[in-house]
Amino acid sequence: MGNIPWEIILAIVGVVVPVIAALWEFVVVGRKRLGYRVQMDTTATDEVHSEHAGALQQLQEPGRPPLAEPSFVLLRIENNGAVHIDTSDYAVLDDQKVGIRVRFPGRKVAGMVVTELSDDFLRPAFEDDPETGAGCGLNVRRDDGIIELPKVPMNRGAHYKVLAALDRAPGDGPAAGTPYPDPVVIGGIKGGVGNGRIQPTRSNVGTPGPAMALVGFLVMVILGQLALSLTQEDTTAAPLDCARGKLTLSGSTAFEPVLKEAAKEYADTCPGTDIDISTRGSIEGIRGLDEAGRKDRAVPGERLAFTDGAKGNGFPQLLPRPVGLSLFTLVISKDAGVLDLSRDDIRKLYAGEVDNWQDLGGADRPVRLVGRYSDSGTRKTFERKLLDGKREPDETSDDCRERAEGAPRGVLRCARGSTPEVLDMVARTPGALGYAETGAATARRDVRPVRIGGQAATLAGADHRAYPFWETEYAYTYREPPAGSLAASFLRYLTNELGRDVVRAHGHRPCSELRNPVLCRPE
Repeated sequence: MGNIPWEIILAIVGVVVPVIAALWEFVVVGRKRLGYRVQMDTTATDEVHSEHAGALQQLQEPGRPPLAEPSFVLLRIENNGAVHIDTSDYAVLDDQKVGIRVRFPGRKVAGMVVTELSDDFLRPAFEDDPETGAGCGLNVRRDDGIIELPKVPMNRGAHYKVLAALDRAPGDGPAAGTPYPDPVVIGGIKGGVGNGRIQPTRSNVGTPGPAMALVGFLVMVILGQLALSLTQEDTTAAPLDCARGKLTLSGSTAFEPVLKEAAKEYADTCPGTDIDISTRGSIEGIRGLDEAGRKDRAVPGERLAFTDGAKGNGFPQLLPRPVGLSLFTLVISKDAGVLDLSRDDIRKLYAGEVDNWQDLGGADRPVRLVGRYSDSGTRKTFERKLLDGKREPDETSDDCRERAEGAPRGVLRCARGSTPEVLDMVARTPGALGYAETGAATARRDVRPVRIGGQAATLAGADHRAYPFWETEYAYTYREPPAGSLAASFLRYLTNELGRDVVRAHGHRPCSELRNPVLCRPE
């Protein structure tokens, strides 16, 4: 029994059970579901006599007799499933306008109104077609005590409310003064939960029993793990290379995901460390490190700057350490219709010689170019590797949609300050082309990577010099950091087995693992 890894078993159980519960709730049970909730059903009785009570009897159309026993029902119709419900999902014939019928046994309908829409775009579903005059399906069968509601398309969590004014129906029914039967809501969804019938729901008051049971289970798992940790002797020790203190990491936004994970892993392993990450571009990181180093003698052990490529001329006090090979890719909007560009195509695009994607075999879309600001190491890499060292043209637009005042005519160009901002702009701009670190780009589903000369962005292709858009990632220090400093310790961590795992996990390649290690040689 002593060899059974109970802490691992408890951890697995603690993860598996909530995952199964979530899958059951949101995939099996709640994937497509239409619900309703009676939020009010009250009879307007004159319990306290007042001269104003007679106003309740005037809730009817002119010419109709006064309401004998007015009552009101507030009904909420909601999409409480996990997916969108369209008009074609309602379980009625396609040519029928009515999606849901509400019957009020023992009562007739004096009037009704739609009182609340969760989203304003639901409004057209309740309006007649202004061109054909065709009804939307919203109807009242007064004497039958029935309200007919249209087939309303609803996104996940959307709802609308209907307020009905009712009166006692003539003939057999409950005695005067006794409660009416509950409203009967008739409707359904094709492929919905169970038989697809619309289901009554409850308001979110209190904590559901299944949720309380799941919380109790997780508490028991946590207490079990705590008991095991208290009874087992801790034989682990912090690595000998740990250092304490504060460290600031700046520079490349493309390398930011690696720095965040590596900093977290280092701090978890080495207590007493405080690592701050402020990535605003490679050149800004270099300048900030140099300026801080000239002002503060402690900077060599407390600050690092990471760049996409070497710093170039200047800053003689900054010393480079190659960390890994970073891979970059062009990214394009999904509607452009182009997935492969030659280096000549790229040069023509940025020279303004191609202004529509159909000129390169794509869709009839104007070209929009999304770049980085001039202090970006990714931009410098792009200019050096794909534009033969020529500068990327200046921006002519703030949003790649409208030309800035006074900007020259031609292809619209805009710039953003970080890799995520470039990817966001390309994703939402028709015909947009940009560039980004490959790991961040391939994690997105709203943009497409572009092959260069038929070569996809792969580390093997870069290592064999078949793929051109890559650069060495450098860590810079101001002079030589003390051997026992946090800066020196963190640099050693990035190049040992644990740090290399982090670098590799984000799509980069540690320098020591390259077939051609000369790629990582400082320039």
